[in-house]
Amino acid sequence: MWTQLRHVVTPHSHDSADRLDTALETSKRGTRTLIWSFAALFVTAVLQLVFVGLTGSVALLGDTIHNFADAMTALPIGIAFVLGRRVATRRYTYGLGRAEDLAGVVVVLVIAASAAFAGYESVLRLLHPQPVTHLWVLAAAGVIGFAGNELVARYRITVGREIGSAALVADGLHARTDGFTSLAVVLGAAGVAFGFPLADPIIGLAITVAILFVLRDAAKEVFRRLMDAVDPASVDLVERTAASVAGIHGVRDVRMRWIGHSLRAELAVCVDPGLTVRHAHHLAHQVEHELVHTLPRLTAVIVHTEPAAGAETSHELLSRHRGTVG
Repeated sequence: MWTQLRHVVTPHSHDSADRLDTALETSKRGTRTLIWSFAALFVTAVLQLVFVGLTGSVALLGDTIHNFADAMTALPIGIAFVLGRRVATRRYTYGLGRAEDLAGVVVVLVIAASAAFAGYESVLRLLHPQPVTHLWVLAAAGVIGFAGNELVARYRITVGREIGSAALVADGLHARTDGFTSLAVVLGAAGVAFGFPLADPIIGLAITVAILFVLRDAAKEVFRRLMDAVDPASVDLVERTAASVAGIHGVRDVRMRWIGHSLRAELAVCVDPGLTVRHAHHLAHQVEHELVHTLPRLTAVIVHTEPAAGAETSHELLSRHRGTVG
């Protein structure tokens, strides 16, 4: 009831500029998230770098490089957000929102490289053990790395899910894996302190496996976005919402896709064959109105109207024509 009341009293329109402003706000929020998380990770990595000189730990050096790399992943997503703000052109008629999906691919590649690097360092330490000094300092550096990465991970994942950014969520998952890698440094230091120097590389290998699982999840999410996958529940909601509009006799051919962190939808609705073009056009706008205000992050809808009876004939003629041209 409160949602419906707020919808009535809040000024709104179907002007594309209004919806564009909303998209711009979410992009600005994503950019702010990247800036703050970049600063937090950069400070974390600098602090760890200071401790590397004191302990001489190769594991801590690898974790520090890892955190620097994680901070750098903010750059492709930040560029994607900036590109996504550009208006559509005659060449890029949908704008440049898909740049965000490409940034997600870059993040996935960085996660993969991080897993390979962590595994390499762990195996290297197993084959060639090295003495580690200042174990308490090493443990403190690991805790700092874990705390900084987990803070950034929660921030990125929360904002990414709120604005619908798969790339930002993937980047948050990457930061979380780096946090566990930092925690492995602490456990490795504890193992060395108790007389088991191989504890650190063994734990490093276990963390590498965990990173691979996170890599799988992040890659799956980004791959689905690149292949225009959407939540089937959203498709069901589009069908139900469009069918509930008075004057709509059926809904078919629903298609949806993500462009950046905005959804676009296309669908056909069946109307009374006796309607005038003006009335059918008005009905299509009613469907668009309900969909845009029902589905989160849906910014554009193309509604095709067709008669509830007799549309099959036009479809058959079109199919024959395409067959003849082919």
